[in-house]
Amino acid sequence: MHLRYSFCSRGRQAKKKAFIDVSQFTIHFYTMSKKETRHQTIAHTSESLFGKENYIWMIAGIAVIALGMLVMSGGKSSDPTVFDQKEVYSTSRITIAPLLILAGLAIEVFAIFKKPKA
Repeated sequence: MHLRYSFCSRGRQAKKKAFIDVSQFTIHFYTMSKKETRHQTIAHTSESLFGKENYIWMIAGIAVIALGMLVMSGGKSSDPTVFDQKEVYSTSRITIAPLLILAGLAIEVFAIFKKPKA
């Protein structure tokens, strides 16, 4: 796909033409006047948004969130027909597990906002 435009400036008869080659991610600018011709190329380099360290932090955050979910789900009940209040409302299920999930979300936010090393 090529986009082209041209225009003339007021004082001199300089024409500017530019086209964008989307498949190559380059922008070419041409300035042509009677006396001079210039050619500038601006290349777009494809860089990853996150660095390797960011992805490691993201995986760690997902692991902490998954651990919090596992702690919250608890274990198998010894007798499924009997409601055990201590087992359902245990400290690990109502305090530690939510804190693990919040810590995992905080790690994810840190991983997103951390600047990758150049």
